[in-house]
Amino acid sequence: MTRFAFFLLLAVLASALYLVSVQYESRQLYSELDRARSQARNIETDNERLQVERRAQSAPLRVEKLAKEQLQMRTVTPAITHYATYASAASAASHAGDPASAQRSSALAGRIQ
Repeated sequence: MTRFAFFLLLAVLASALYLVSVQYESRQLYSELDRARSQARNIETDNERLQVERRAQSAPLRVEKLAKEQLQMRTVTPAITHYATYASAASAASHAGDPASAQRSSALAGRIQ
């Protein structure tokens, strides 16, 4: 009978130690899960902030302002519009017999090349 009681005592102690280790592991996993959720919230917040910044950076007024200030670009007006033709159009005009048109086309083709 004492052997059986001793065996039961060892089983209870082993069970208690196993229960303590499982609870400890469970707490560790829960704290790791909580850290992962917190990190996911931080990443989502950063993502939303970056989306807002991207939209602000690509605003049409900001792009136009940067183009004018940094790149010295101007808005398009009919006064500064240049039309270009291909070299094949210049040779076709010279074969057509119109000397003025051929001269303009060849001069323009020379600027393009």
